[in-house]
Amino acid sequence: MHDTPGLGIRALTKRYGDQVALDEMSFEVRPGEIFGFVGSNGAGKTTTMRIAVGVLTSDGGAVHWQGRPVDAASRARFGYMPEERGLYPKMTVAKQLVYLARLHGLSRADAVDAMRMWTERLDVARYRERQVDSLSLGNQQRVQLAAALVHDPQVLLLDEPFSGLDPLAVDTMSAVLRERAEQGAPVLFSSHQLDLVERLCDRIGIVRAGSMVACGTAEELRAPGGEDLYMEIDGAPRDWARSLSGVDSFRTKGRGTVLRLTDDCDERELLRQVAALGRLRAFRREQATLTELFRAYVTDPDESTEAAA
Repeated sequence: MHDTPGLGIRALTKRYGDQVALDEMSFEVRPGEIFGFVGSNGAGKTTTMRIAVGVLTSDGGAVHWQGRPVDAASRARFGYMPEERGLYPKMTVAKQLVYLARLHGLSRADAVDAMRMWTERLDVARYRERQVDSLSLGNQQRVQLAAALVHDPQVLLLDEPFSGLDPLAVDTMSAVLRERAEQGAPVLFSSHQLDLVERLCDRIGIVRAGSMVACGTAEELRAPGGEDLYMEIDGAPRDWARSLSGVDSFRTKGRGTVLRLTDDCDERELLRQVAALGRLRAFRREQATLTELFRAYVTDPDESTEAAA
């Protein structure tokens, strides 16, 4: 990782009438890291990216790059892949990429070279003379990523870049994002594919109702709850975990139950209580997956039906 400041999102706020879209959204994407931006639909991910690249204005807060507020010149060095794809459907792939590169200041010769390089890298070179709307959705997605990269940006912001891609395309795009990060670019992308986010990202931010509610590596996000306990008990009632002391919450998993313990749980006492319920068929410690962490962070505790009494 680099020591210089990266892409800084500083207390962004945005309202649409009475609706709060962003509520002091704050985080930083460091140079050389891939940052996964996850949250439910409407949580504020797209709004944050649109403000960062200048498509929307904020009601408050700021966006910084390398320690300074962004302006038109710095935003010209951003690469943005919007959720609603922004390609010209009747223009050929080659003409479109050259045109976009020229808009960012590249000479025609450099724009053509960049178009050739990125269509090769993203395996769409054979479609250069095809209109974009004649391509499959997956190949349109690859061209859209090429459009975000064709001017050699210093920052990447990608809104749902993996949506609809087959596994080979996911591997290709993942490799490209890692290459860009290794070259020093901050890479921010949103996705609902949480297993992919956990595998690819250096750090992850979980968003709820326009605010960042958790941010860190997967290990750091797991730390507050530590390890969960998985148990299978023969002969116990279905909601047996509800009667236990020292259990913060529980959920069904396969044939067993996963317990999230309170910070002051006495595990020996817990196991004594469990032994009185029936024969312990299975017992193991588990680390929460990103999907489980996501549910824990974005679910209102008052809405949970599996909280321990």
